[in-house]
Amino acid sequence: MRFSSIGSGSAGNALVVEQSSTRLLLDCGFGLRDTEQRLARISLSPDQLTGILITHEHEDHAGGVFKLARKYRIPVWLTHGTLKMVERILPSEILDLRIIDSHSKFNINEIEIHPFPVPHDAREPVQYTFSNGDKTLGVLTDTGCSTPHIQTMLSGCDALMLECNHDIDMLMNGIYPMSLKQRVSGRLGHLDNKSAANILSKLDNSRLKHIVAAHLSEKNNKPELAIDALSGVLNCSRDWIVIASQETGFDWREI
Repeated sequence: MRFSSIGSGSAGNALVVEQSSTRLLLDCGFGLRDTEQRLARISLSPDQLTGILITHEHEDHAGGVFKLARKYRIPVWLTHGTLKMVERILPSEILDLRIIDSHSKFNINEIEIHPFPVPHDAREPVQYTFSNGDKTLGVLTDTGCSTPHIQTMLSGCDALMLECNHDIDMLMNGIYPMSLKQRVSGRLGHLDNKSAANILSKLDNSRLKHIVAAHLSEKNNKPELAIDALSGVLNCSRDWIVIASQETGFDWREI
């Protein structure tokens, strides 16, 4: 199993998970042409995608999903709450939409997917783990805080993509209005570097081979701050921490 991001941040997010001929796109917050070009950079075309999964309805995660699904006839998996929130942007053409339960695992060909609910200011947001039966990738972005269930779901992963959205000092001393600062830093907002590191410290990391810092704010964070926070917990070299960038994401990582 391998995975690659084609972009991660407030301007758009998308992650590809591949096992054999099964290729899943997690979220798509980019326009159609931009998505096609970004996929081409990792030697994929949209017609090679088996399916698209959505974490929640926010534009930077779901804004490009349905145009892509319509053009290439790709099925989409999402929670009922997310569906209710995206109905206004659904195309008139019939799409293959598949409702998932936020606690129940399911399979798409060779990949087992296990959604789990997270605290975020969306209707029914989830994050996911992906497994081929031997190796597991855990993804946690767009959550304001952790829960015991989140920690259970992410313990024992072989690879982990973890939100490091902001540095709390940069955010609170920055240009955002106070209402937005409170939203971002609140329990339904986004993880700051220290909170992400605290979550990581509570996980079983004995199998961890890949750690990716994701969804970094361009205005309220710096890659070196995220790297410092995560490497300090793992007691690893700083160059072992991968940064998922807004422009290029990161190249394929084999689990």
